[in-house]
Amino acid sequence: MKILITGGCGFIGSWVVRRAIQAGHTVANLDALTYAANQENLSEIIDNKNYEFIHGDICDEELVTSLFKRTHPDIVIHLAAETHVDKSIDSASVFINTNVLGTQVLLDVATKYWKHLDGKRIENFRFLHVSTDEVYGDLGIDNPAFSETTPYAPSSPYAASKASSDHLVRAWHRTFGLPILITNCSNNYGPNQFPEKLIPLVILSALAGLIIPIYGNGENVRDWLFVQDHADAILTVMKNGKVGETYNIGGEEERTNIELVQLICKILDELKPRKKGCYSDLIGFISDRPGHDRRYAMNIDKIRTDLGWSPVTDLEMGLKKTMKWYLNNIAWWQNILERNDATKRQGLGTK
Repeated sequence: MKILITGGCGFIGSWVVRRAIQAGHTVANLDALTYAANQENLSEIIDNKNYEFIHGDICDEELVTSLFKRTHPDIVIHLAAETHVDKSIDSASVFINTNVLGTQVLLDVATKYWKHLDGKRIENFRFLHVSTDEVYGDLGIDNPAFSETTPYAPSSPYAASKASSDHLVRAWHRTFGLPILITNCSNNYGPNQFPEKLIPLVILSALAGLIIPIYGNGENVRDWLFVQDHADAILTVMKNGKVGETYNIGGEEERTNIELVQLICKILDELKPRKKGCYSDLIGFISDRPGHDRRYAMNIDKIRTDLGWSPVTDLEMGLKKTMKWYLNNIAWWQNILERNDATKRQGLGTK
């Protein structure tokens, strides 16, 4: 199939692109190359005849329209988004612009395009929107995990922007008939993840001998999903998902933040021991994030039962794969850190 993927140079998007190419699909990748995107994530397929990169913004309706007309996609997988909660607290406007208005542009263009298809193409077209568990808010320790019918209660500007985009996608299905699918995933981790996220931040701080920062008391709970499992789940939903349905995707690996960080430190002690002491000696607690959600957990019974997908990578296995990748790809993350430092020195970065 011909797939248009937005945000395909990002962490999750680049894995979806690679998996799609490996499966024999043709991929057009539209990405604005904002700070967390990296074309190096796709270096292995950059010259593949079935892959095309388009540098552009999903908010640019003229560009998006011309791209649909030229590439004739059978499927749209919409991953482009601003994603970091802390950055959304510092400055929400870019999150609203990309995550809400950008999604509206894509929906408008996709609907016009879809209505002019014919035969099997109009019947088989899908718009798959990739979202997050954060739209559901948070859970108490003893509450059941989020299901696809859990009411939305977003806590941060980021989560609210993703909840808004989810609502828009459902509205375009209800009002215009656009054949949509939605996925909501738990916290992702794995190779190529941007260093600001928790797991790579812990790894790189530990390797540099810096304080490993943990919000509050470290008792916030997250469900961790290996990124390659997530990419496979997205392609499963793309192929077999029922139009109009939402599917939760999770790793079924709940850990408190302090448990997670201690596990990372333990594995690093095995892979690259410190000259003196253990990596856990570097753990330090910092002021909690405003509105910090207590716990996320995903009930994935629906995707497991209806589509036959389940995660295959347990947390310790995934963390070892991830840490070995960061240890073997020092130039990749050092280049990112140096670029970010230069940007901040020029006064162009965010806090």
